[in-house]
Amino acid sequence: MELKTKKTLDPLIVFIKVIAAFLLSKLPSKKHKKSIVLVGGNLGEKYEDNASVFHRHLVEHYSNEMDIYWMYDPKTTYVREQGIPGGVALGSFQNYLLFFKADFSFHGHSIIYDIAPSIDKYIFLNKKTIMIHISHGIECFKKILIQKEDIPLLDRCNYFNCASQYEKNIKLHQWGIPEEKLIVTGMARFDRFGPNRPAKTVKHILLMFTWREWLFDLSEEEFLESDYFRSTLDIFQDQRMEELISTYNLHVKVMLHPFMKKFEHYFKKVDIRGGKIEFYSFDEISIGDEIIEADMLLTDYSSISWDFLYMNKPIVFFTFDQEEFIKMRGSYLDLNKDLYGYKANTIDEVIEFMFHIIVNENTINPFYRKAFDYIDFFDRNNCERLSVEIFR
Repeated sequence: MELKTKKTLDPLIVFIKVIAAFLLSKLPSKKHKKSIVLVGGNLGEKYEDNASVFHRHLVEHYSNEMDIYWMYDPKTTYVREQGIPGGVALGSFQNYLLFFKADFSFHGHSIIYDIAPSIDKYIFLNKKTIMIHISHGIECFKKILIQKEDIPLLDRCNYFNCASQYEKNIKLHQWGIPEEKLIVTGMARFDRFGPNRPAKTVKHILLMFTWREWLFDLSEEEFLESDYFRSTLDIFQDQRMEELISTYNLHVKVMLHPFMKKFEHYFKKVDIRGGKIEFYSFDEISIGDEIIEADMLLTDYSSISWDFLYMNKPIVFFTFDQEEFIKMRGSYLDLNKDLYGYKANTIDEVIEFMFHIIVNENTINPFYRKAFDYIDFFDRNNCERLSVEIFR
């Protein structure tokens, strides 16, 4: 499944850049005193998630001994606007040259989207770089989809970071990753949030549904009739929800998943009475900032629910298409037994739990004890643990 569009001549251009960069990287030169480290995540489209938090940690603590680079999509402007150090445009000649010269690389999604575009065909040329997959979230909800191009990339990775022993077991037994490649050091982005930080009152609500690859090829008419679209809108067009939001002066932000970008204009043009519900594209706001600001989460199966569990904030899981989701994608969790929040199968149950949380001021997550089943570290040292494990 292609997550980036390609032009007709792109494969030829990549071939020329890759071969030229590979040959140049082999020419004799003065020995480089510093290690070269490449970091990338979110397809280079945003400075978010584990990869960005880990990159910032490296810049702050390892710049004296390492040259540290962040790989970004050249169509974006965030590197310049945010002053992110060491930015290198994905697909540039410098990108491929650094790829072959790097001592270490860290990616959150895939090497071909976060570190070097279309490099899967040439990955065998890089024998030097130690490559680490640090994931963009805890891998427990959705079963991994291994595409043809993923196989050589997974084989080439030297290490796979795990948030816990629980996640390690998934990558060992479900993904088939050799145990010597699995390291349990925690999830980097947890260092930004800190554990057990429930809000005093629930005023700010974040809604984010995860993506479904089987929706990609739907026509616009089919998408508008899908359970995904209808269920999202039904929540806010329910009169009881409107009254709840108005009565308690709630502020609701709906963050649309980046892989749903082709359909997002349909969400934004819907007339929601009350005016306290806002729809945002993924590139319009910072998910990290929103996780900190939000007092609770309404989701389906999104991995950001782990952050809310970690901070002991209420979560409502709206599992409106659970049967289809299990059939089409599957889950490592038992969605009937293992969820760490209120489970709502219907709109009525969503409303019921929302009233329970807001009207009764239940500001903590009653399932917080489950955090210790899925997360091993609560000390905000995840980035340094990963650094020590790899660089030692």
